[in-house]
Amino acid sequence: MAAEKTPDPGSDPKGLGKALPMKMDIDAIMKLLPHRYPFLLVDRILEIEQGSYAIGVKNVTINDNFFPGHFPQRPIMPGVLMVEAMAQVGGLIMLEGGGGDAGLFLTLFSTGGTQQEFFFAGIDGVKFRRPVVPGDQLVMKVVLTKLNKRFGIAKMKGQAFVGEELACEAELTLALGS
Repeated sequence: MAAEKTPDPGSDPKGLGKALPMKMDIDAIMKLLPHRYPFLLVDRILEIEQGSYAIGVKNVTINDNFFPGHFPQRPIMPGVLMVEAMAQVGGLIMLEGGGGDAGLFLTLFSTGGTQQEFFFAGIDGVKFRRPVVPGDQLVMKVVLTKLNKRFGIAKMKGQAFVGEELACEAELTLALGS
């Protein structure tokens, strides 16, 4: 007589690790941003509208190089790196992704610079709302709020979430370098 097969306990893992929809993968991001390990803090872009907004993701793992020192007994992502990650997402809003209308924004914004010459120029109103720890997925939305084409200055509103919880928010300033 055949033994009855009992179902495995817990949820069916099939489909639980489903990838989020993506507009830019890490290869596309690396073609635009000059940052590299250990300072590239954006893993993928879920949505982007050049010159308007972007939503990006940073997968936080215990392998991130800042955790051994911050803090060894309770690893927490440094707040300044959350802000930097939002600024990197903001930089992608300002850069040409190639094809379609993506180049339109650089044409409107051009003052002689290239996509390698955007710099993080300021932070205002930063608030850290919750710790970000290994295993979290930091989802960042950055929206262009003001653009001064003459001086090459862009103001942006950034928010970073873990699930439904706001982890960090800030007003960011990016500048076109010379």
